[in-house]
Amino acid sequence: MFDTSKLGPMYEDFSVGATLPPLPSITLTEADNAIYRAVTGDQHLMVADATKYRAASGGNGMLANPGLVLQYSIGQTTMATRQAIANLYYRSVRVLRPVEVGQTLSTVTTVLGLKDSAPKGDQFRGKVWLGITTSSEDGPVVEYERCALVRGRGPGQPGHADAIPGPSDPSPLADLSELVPGWDLSGLPTTDWAIDDARVDPLRDHVDLAAPLARLTFNQAAVHRDITLTANGRRLVYGGHVQGLAQGSLTRMLPGLATIVAWDGCDHIGPAFEGDLIEFRHTPLERSAAGSGHLTRLEVIGTKIADGAEGVVDPVDILRWTPVVWSP
Repeated sequence: MFDTSKLGPMYEDFSVGATLPPLPSITLTEADNAIYRAVTGDQHLMVADATKYRAASGGNGMLANPGLVLQYSIGQTTMATRQAIANLYYRSVRVLRPVEVGQTLSTVTTVLGLKDSAPKGDQFRGKVWLGITTSSEDGPVVEYERCALVRGRGPGQPGHADAIPGPSDPSPLADLSELVPGWDLSGLPTTDWAIDDARVDPLRDHVDLAAPLARLTFNQAAVHRDITLTANGRRLVYGGHVQGLAQGSLTRMLPGLATIVAWDGCDHIGPAFEGDLIEFRHTPLERSAAGSGHLTRLEVIGTKIADGAEGVVDPVDILRWTPVVWSP
């Protein structure tokens, strides 16, 4: 479908139903967990402490960070978004089962819909809606959709007008309980956190190592590597990097977090750049008993407090992430 020797595909190269050429499969190692921790500060307890994971799961393996699994999955979809201007949102994210170190991930990416966007000056572009399934040797582990804004050649537009859905509506927690693994969470710490009690993580964090994370996860989007392709001459940070920092913040605020089973959505509502300082606010929205713990739906807002080039700025929200997490 596409000539992978070129920087494309451009918007005009997509067709509904097409499957994108795959990027390499990846066998997860302990080093992947360590590098991801270095980039995001993620303190996921059962990833950091294998004895905690083995006690909870009853096995002898080591848990791969569920955030890392998503980062590799997203990276493996980016053959479609080499010419992305921006990733707009993720929707209907389901983590079907935990992944252990030593398992190998591969991803299939299918074009679900296309819709022309209004040109911006002489820049032609369109929305590309993608369906993604990432599997290990034991079957599917992650399913979701994403929508990207992709550069076109022009002049003119191809005339695509598919109905592309926006961010997904929240799924009932009862419908997500089947995604909870059969672990015993009694050995994990509990956190007294009432519904609608918004808490700001006092440890703000800055964005760095953005290009290494993109390279690590095979991310092909050129705007994360090449400043000559960006609108303002600054290398755009991959939106999933900000989400990774948000999950790292959540593991500090909820240290008993066992795993993440779903995202209602992940909306990148503003750009991030190397050196930006981000503050995260976490609000539990809903909670329900599930397995040996509880499922909690949260809203996580990432707010830029300082810009990597300009210094302190008026606070502006750049991320809205709505995960469903499992904890005691």
